[in-house]
Amino acid sequence: MASQNTAARKYVYDFAEGNKGMKDLLGGKGANLAEMTNLGLPVPPGFTITTEACQAYLATGDTPDGLAEEIGRHLDALESAMGKRLGDPDDPLLVSVRSGAKFSMPGMMETVLNVGLNDASVHGLARQASAGGDGADDQGGERFAWDSYRRLIQMFGKTVCDVPGEEFEHALDGAKRAKGTIDDLDLDANDLRMLVDAYKTIFVKHTGREFPQSPREQLDLAVNAVFQSWNAERAVLYRRQERIPADLGTAVNVVAMVFGNLGPDSGTGVAFTRDPASGAQGIYGDYLANAQGEDVVAGIRNTVPLQDLERLDKTSYDQLIDIMARLEGHYKDLCDIEFTIERGKLWMLQTRVGKRTAGAAFVIATQLVDEGLIDLDEALTRVNGVQLSQLMFPRFGNSSDAERLTRGMNASPGAAVGRAVFDSYTAVKWSRSGEKVILVRRETNPDDLDGMIAAQGILTSRGGKTSHAAVVARGMGKTCVCGAEELDVDTKARRFTAPGGVVIEEGDVISIDGTTGVVYRGEVPVVPSPVVEYFEGRLEPTDEGADELVRAVHRIMSHADEARRMAVRANADTPEDAERARRFGAQGIGLCRTEHMFLGERRQFVERLILADSDEEREQALAALLPLQREDFLGIFTAMDGLPVTVRLLDPPLHEFLPDITELSVRVAVAEARGERHENELRLLQAVHRLHEQNPMLGLRGVRLGIVVPGLFAMQVRAIIEAAAERRKAGGDPRVEIMIPLVDAVQELELVREEAERVVREVCDREDIDVPYLIGTMIELPRAALTAGQIAEAAEFFSFGTNDLTQTTWGFSRDDVEAAFFSAYLERGIFGVSPFEQLDRDGVGRLVRIASEEGRAARPDLKLGICGEHGGDPDSVHFFHEVGLDYVSCSPFRVPVARLEAGRASVQTTGSDSR
Repeated sequence: MASQNTAARKYVYDFAEGNKGMKDLLGGKGANLAEMTNLGLPVPPGFTITTEACQAYLATGDTPDGLAEEIGRHLDALESAMGKRLGDPDDPLLVSVRSGAKFSMPGMMETVLNVGLNDASVHGLARQASAGGDGADDQGGERFAWDSYRRLIQMFGKTVCDVPGEEFEHALDGAKRAKGTIDDLDLDANDLRMLVDAYKTIFVKHTGREFPQSPREQLDLAVNAVFQSWNAERAVLYRRQERIPADLGTAVNVVAMVFGNLGPDSGTGVAFTRDPASGAQGIYGDYLANAQGEDVVAGIRNTVPLQDLERLDKTSYDQLIDIMARLEGHYKDLCDIEFTIERGKLWMLQTRVGKRTAGAAFVIATQLVDEGLIDLDEALTRVNGVQLSQLMFPRFGNSSDAERLTRGMNASPGAAVGRAVFDSYTAVKWSRSGEKVILVRRETNPDDLDGMIAAQGILTSRGGKTSHAAVVARGMGKTCVCGAEELDVDTKARRFTAPGGVVIEEGDVISIDGTTGVVYRGEVPVVPSPVVEYFEGRLEPTDEGADELVRAVHRIMSHADEARRMAVRANADTPEDAERARRFGAQGIGLCRTEHMFLGERRQFVERLILADSDEEREQALAALLPLQREDFLGIFTAMDGLPVTVRLLDPPLHEFLPDITELSVRVAVAEARGERHENELRLLQAVHRLHEQNPMLGLRGVRLGIVVPGLFAMQVRAIIEAAAERRKAGGDPRVEIMIPLVDAVQELELVREEAERVVREVCDREDIDVPYLIGTMIELPRAALTAGQIAEAAEFFSFGTNDLTQTTWGFSRDDVEAAFFSAYLERGIFGVSPFEQLDRDGVGRLVRIASEEGRAARPDLKLGICGEHGGDPDSVHFFHEVGLDYVSCSPFRVPVARLEAGRASVQTTGSDSR
């Protein structure tokens, strides 16, 4: 039955049958090829095998029923359209087989070019290439044909049959050495014919069979290899890095080959409708004459700027510029375009909404608003919190005293400092040991992905802004300088040589500036980002020093603040943190931790409290703490005047305020050995033993302390209300919210609430002033979430402590498990990202949803917020908006990110896609 259902499904679509809205089915590349075809642009004929076919193949390990026949029918149609047959010995049709997932994964999956060539058709291709030229270049046609054949064997062998790629590279290097050259273009037809023979020998050696001569077999094997590449190690790693779902699968595009390597009137290139690094308008891209497309993105030959194409082929250049403008207007966004010119005829091979740096994303979004292509709501969906956080990192300051080594292309901005390493393995190994590294390569390839992720930045001596290094770095937000041609990179010797004979060995510190492209020896100091200066109020968008980026961030943030429903608060424990959070746009404090106020010199008072043998001693210890706490709260209420401040009463176990048990035991033992007797330290040691717990995070802490230690919470509530009363008398507007931590049952909250209300009444009666306040609780235990309806009867607000809620739901101790086994869980796909970093929607998120719904059902005016670090995570903010929380709270530095994402969540509730 399953087989019959599979056979009935349509797996192959001609380009004319699709459109850009079909990315789920046709992948990004196939959908956009279809869109360009329907726009009447010059796209080579072809067809797309769907992502559903890939999913079926990966599920069973076999080609789904009916796919081979569908491919055959579409291949017949393609041959009719081109007037050629696949494998025809006289006039062969060649096709490319390319991957194309829903989301761009540059270089992570496989491509095979020139499929259809064999020992017979290579001669027909040579004759046709010679005839299609000026009629006098038989040698040029021969060279082209044999070059195409050796490329097929090389790509097919590596991609389809797992032949080590370096075997082919060594053979190519040997052919160039024999010719006395370092350039592929110097190899003539005879050299390439011999290289094909060498490649065939390598193929047989590693596969045990001859290179397949059947064009259809080549095609079918290439399609299956592209399917399989969805689960290749680098593709899995890239998906994890970019948080792309693992079950989407890739489409496969089969396209009639057009050739950029037919001579000087041919070539290939990549173009952007705006600068993907800065967002500046203009003509950006790379062009390589007499080359195939893989040569450009691989960075193995240095390209020329796209503007040079106007001099080389003005007709094609003018047509390309017109198409670029048309595509940008159609997609209403920066477009990334791949093209080939075959003997003066322009062909469009791909377009997509282009990857860009964080700064370019903000600048381009506001430019498109000004051009009337999108509105501010749409502009808000074009940027995200991850990009904004990248813009807040420091950048290089005054580098006039730094030793400048060279300058390359500013491929992806930022300031990166680290030790030079020359392979991905070393980059990963050193970074895991805490070293900051810069990955230095001649050019990167997809196998370098893990090293690129581990590195602070990437430096290459080859390639342009469209090379693999540049595209992947921009997508990851990594600093990258590429095409630094003056550097002689010797990866085997693990060093590079800069102009003037300066040698940088592996381990030497270098600094790379992705904004200017400059490479420095040693460490260059960094300065705050202008975006941070803007958020802190030191730089206004109208100031002379404010650049286009600052103005763009201001416009989008202003609209996010207007659009968002949720408020954004900060987690802050000191007046200084509170003031900074307010400058960053916080609308109050969602979590003020009082335990931080018991550290340092105040530990002595906590020790006195713990050691108290009588009510009198305990009350004396609490009385000593009261004025200190009151002063703390007064400073915070002053900094946040007019905004709500949620104060969490003491949460951690008391033993955390006592000396380390091992250290204290040693001190007591040494004293006793000397015949000395320190009564206080002995009493402390006894207290430490008494308070010791096997699992203190699940022991005597939070509300349990308030119930077991008489007067502790009452002292804190008194300090809070007295500070608020003093602030009100001074004309201020303190807005007090008292939060009881670790509540499991409503009875706990009722007991503490009754005591707190008594203290509030006493203070207000004594001071003859009214202090408005709320009493609520932290929902951080599964039982609290599941009994939220009961707890809401005694609480005026809930604040979800998602750090502890995640720990207690998963049974994870955060301090232990992240280092112990999270890497294995991530690698094996148990979860795609740490649940402490991004909220687990299915488990922890469901508890949040249940508690929100049942709490509001019991108390409709219940205020709901979140104060775990998930409050600053972009994806989690969207979930909290969906659930209906009133606010999120996060660390001060993440407040702008939460503001932006809360705005995006509001405008995206209609279902627009954030990618």
